[in-house]
Amino acid sequence: LQSQGPQISHSVTCSTALHALLNGVAWLKAGMATKFLVGGSEAPLTAFTIAQMQALKIYSKCNTDEYPCKALDLNKKVNTLVLGEGAAVACLELGQNAAALCYIDGIGYATEQLQHNISISYDAECFQKSMAMALQNIDLQDIDVIVMHAPGTIKGDSSEMIAIEKLFKKQLPLLTTNKWKIGHTFGASGMLSIEMAILMLQHQEFIGIPFTANKNKKMPLKKIMVNAVGFGGNAVSVVLTL
Repeated sequence: LQSQGPQISHSVTCSTALHALLNGVAWLKAGMATKFLVGGSEAPLTAFTIAQMQALKIYSKCNTDEYPCKALDLNKKVNTLVLGEGAAVACLELGQNAAALCYIDGIGYATEQLQHNISISYDAECFQKSMAMALQNIDLQDIDVIVMHAPGTIKGDSSEMIAIEKLFKKQLPLLTTNKWKIGHTFGASGMLSIEMAILMLQHQEFIGIPFTANKNKKMPLKKIMVNAVGFGGNAVSVVLTL
């Protein structure tokens, strides 16, 4: 890239890419940069990493199922996390730009108190706080879709769902995730969820999940929220708009 600006690397587990986005926004708003590349990448398909997930008893055993990762299937009886590999980058800048793919309308972040190995409460307090912060200047009913973190684990999926229900109550947006398709890419996952949100906004089409009630459909979409949380309960929520 031949870049002469600052180059920052960090690892905040599964919310790494969205923390990079937060960092980029902070640099831009501070006037310390005019453009900022943010993103995440991870290649966790190693025997060691898979063994770690199996030791935590969260890795999928559905080897013969058409969809081994049942992310957002709230009726599943076993954990179904599947690892994937990926990388995604976005270029941020301030102001209006005719070439912009979308605009960031709100950002929020929060961290839970450490209480156990994955540190996310029954009702994902970190997500309740990060989403509320991102929605400070946005009406709840204006959110058309939430791209959930939804890793395919029983507790991970249900706690985020409860957090969304507590915040949005009966005005639930459409809910989706990409992990049933590409697996959990850890540090890259947040930016790949951003990509999914951008694709939906650009094509004005909701991208659903084949084994849930929410299927693909054309519809007007104006604002989409993206969630990510990592081990340690560090949550980030970002609202994108056209």
